Amino acid sequence: MNTDNTLLNAVIGAVATIGLSFTGISPVLGGALAAYLDGGDTENGLRVGALSGGIASLPVAAFLAIALLFLPFTGDLGIAVGGFLFVAVIVALAVGYTVALSAVGGMLGAYLKSEL
Repeated sequence: MNTDNTLLNAVIGAVATIGLSFTGISPVLGGALAAYLDGGDTENGLRVGALSGGIASLPVAAFLAIALLFLPFTGDLGIAVGGFLFVAVIVALAVGYTVALSAVGGMLGAYLKSEL
């Protein structure tokens, strides 16, 4: 299944990332799959892998963002502000982890595509 549709390949890689989340290295595997399907050089693989990681991190970011809706109801301003900052840092770390490892996987997938 070699297609020129980069977004479709990134979505396939994101689905693989979510489906293989029990492995611990699922962003690398999903990014590698997306870049392998997309073909191209390592720069293109990096881009497709990062896009795949961004798409795969949307459910995590959405789930943690929902927590922000309930923070104002805690009754204490300090807890609400501290909770907001804590959730914002967790979202940034989760998205950064997923996108960075997917980009590395994308480079690996593009390399494997060119060598195999």
